[in-house]
Amino acid sequence: MAERSTAAVDVADNSGDEPLTAKAEQATADGVAQTRERDTAADEEAAETDTPTSRGASSPPELHSGHKLARRYRLEECVTRLDGFSSWRAVDEKLRRAVGVHLLPADHPRARSVLAAARSSALLGDPRFVQVLDAVEENDLVYVVHEWLPDATELTALLAASPLEAHDAYQLVSQVSQAMAAAHREGLAHLRLTPSAVLRTSTGQYRIRGLAVNAALRGISSDTPQRTDTEAIGALLYASLTQRWPYEDDAYGLSGLPKAVGLIAPDQVRAGVHRGLSELAMRALVNDGATASRQDPPCTTPEELVKAIGEMPRIRPPEPAFTAPPEYQRTTYQQGTYGRPAAHPGATQPVPTPPPPLQSRTGRVLKWGVSALLIAALGLGSWQLADALMDRENSGDTGKTNTDTGGDKGQPKPKKPISIKNGQELVLKGDPQDPGNVRRTFDSDRASLWRTKTFKEGPPLAPYKPGVGIVYDLGSEQEVSEASVSLLYGGERTTISLYATDSLTPSTDISSMKKIGTASTSGTTAKIKAKKAVKSQYVLLWMTEVPNSGVDGFYGAGYKQAIKDVQLKG
Repeated sequence: MAERSTAAVDVADNSGDEPLTAKAEQATADGVAQTRERDTAADEEAAETDTPTSRGASSPPELHSGHKLARRYRLEECVTRLDGFSSWRAVDEKLRRAVGVHLLPADHPRARSVLAAARSSALLGDPRFVQVLDAVEENDLVYVVHEWLPDATELTALLAASPLEAHDAYQLVSQVSQAMAAAHREGLAHLRLTPSAVLRTSTGQYRIRGLAVNAALRGISSDTPQRTDTEAIGALLYASLTQRWPYEDDAYGLSGLPKAVGLIAPDQVRAGVHRGLSELAMRALVNDGATASRQDPPCTTPEELVKAIGEMPRIRPPEPAFTAPPEYQRTTYQQGTYGRPAAHPGATQPVPTPPPPLQSRTGRVLKWGVSALLIAALGLGSWQLADALMDRENSGDTGKTNTDTGGDKGQPKPKKPISIKNGQELVLKGDPQDPGNVRRTFDSDRASLWRTKTFKEGPPLAPYKPGVGIVYDLGSEQEVSEASVSLLYGGERTTISLYATDSLTPSTDISSMKKIGTASTSGTTAKIKAKKAVKSQYVLLWMTEVPNSGVDGFYGAGYKQAIKDVQLKG
C-alpha cells in the first residue's frame, strides 16, 4: 500500500467534496467514507456490498491481475474499484514502464464523457500535468492509460507530516496556478483539484493528475469551472500553511476548522504563517461572505491568481543549516609519544611543549641560508637590470621609448557591447515556445532563461518547425558584428544564426534577411562572428537545431534547448 501514496492513480478519494463551490456535485458524488485512511481492500469490499450511487451504472469489469489490454498493458494491482469503474497499476510491456489505467464498461453512463475528457487532456501536452498516454474503446471496455510516477509524493502525504515551509507553499501555489491557467486557456477544467491530485516529484516540481478525467469519472460538472478550480487552489494553499482543511468538515486526513467560527485567515489559525500567502489564500477562497484581510478584490480565475502571485515579493528558500565540523583530534604520534610505552590507564601524561618555530639549531641554520640566497638573488637582479639599461641607452632606444606613441594603431579596436531594449518571439509555424520569458534572455539574472518546447526528433527542428527564435530591438540602428549566446543544454548539437531584420514582427522571409553569422556548438556557449559588421536596429536570433537531453524537472526527455543570456557587440 505504500506505493499507492506516490502513484499517479487513486481517483477514488472522495473526501472533502462538500467544502468547494461545486457543492451541487452531491448528486454525483461517490458516497464513500469521508477519511483518507482507507485501503484497496476496503474499496473493493464497499464496491461489492454497497448500492452504486449512480443509477444505471454498469457493474465493474471482472478483470484480474495479469489480464492484458491491447496485448500491451498488463494489469498488476487494482487500486480503486468504485461506482462502475476501476483503476489499476499496470505495466506497458512494449515500453517496459509502469502506467496507470482507468477501466469502465463501454455501456457505462459516463463512458463517452470519460473518453472525451481523456482525449482533450492528452492534446494539451503540458508537462505540468500527469500525461494521458492512451484512451481507447475496445471489446466492450473503455480504458484510459496515463503516466505513473513512483518517485512522486502526494500532497496528502506531505501534509500528514507537517505544514509546508513558506517557500514550498509559494512554489506550490505558483506552479499549480500557472498550470491551471494554461489549461483553462485551452478550455479544460479540473473540478477535482484535491490534495491527492497534486504530486511533488523528487526534483521539487509539482504535477497535477486527473485533469478533466477525474471529474468525468464521477460525473462532476460546474457552471463556473474557473471559480471552482481557483477556490480549490486556495484550499490547497490554506491546508499547506495551516495543516487544516478550510471548512468545518474533516477531509483528506486533515482536521476542519472549529464549528461556527467561519472561514478565518491562515495566520489566525497557526502562528508564524507568512502574511502575504495568508492573504492570497483568502482572496482565492472568497465565498459566502469571506473576504481577504486587506479587502483586496477576490481572485475568481487561475489567471487572476497568477497575477496576484506575481505582485507579491518573491519568497526565498530558507538558508541551509550549517553544521560545525568535528573538533580536530591529535594523534598519538603528533603528541610525541610514538614508540614509548603505553601509559597506565587513568594516568595523566604531560605533553612536551614543542620549541618555537626556527628556534632550534637546524632552524637557525636554515634561516641564515635562506637569507643569504635572497641577498644573492637581489644583487644579481640589480646587476642585470643596470646592464640592460646601459645597453638601451647606448643603442639610442631611449628616444624611441619617448616618441613611439602610435604603436597601438595596428591593433583591432575592442568590441563595444550593445544594449538590448526589447524582444519578441518569432513564430513562423505552430505554437509559440515561451513568449512570457523572452526578457529573461537579456536581463541581468544569468540564472533566468527562455526555453523551447520538447521535440520528439532532432537535432534539426524541421519539418515540425522551420526554427524557433527571438527578434531583439536595439533601440536604434547599431553595427552588429558578433554575439555570444549562453545555453542551458550541451550535446549534439545547437545551431544558431543571426540576421538583420526590419522590425519586431518581420515582414520578410528569413531567406530574404541579411545574415550576420552562424554558429554550431555541442557546448553551452555559442559564439557568432560576422565577417563584416551589419547595421540594423532589429536582429533575429534563429535556432534551427537543438540537442537531445534527459528529464529536467517537469520537462520531459527529448530535443530541446534553453537560452540563459544573449550579448551583442559591434
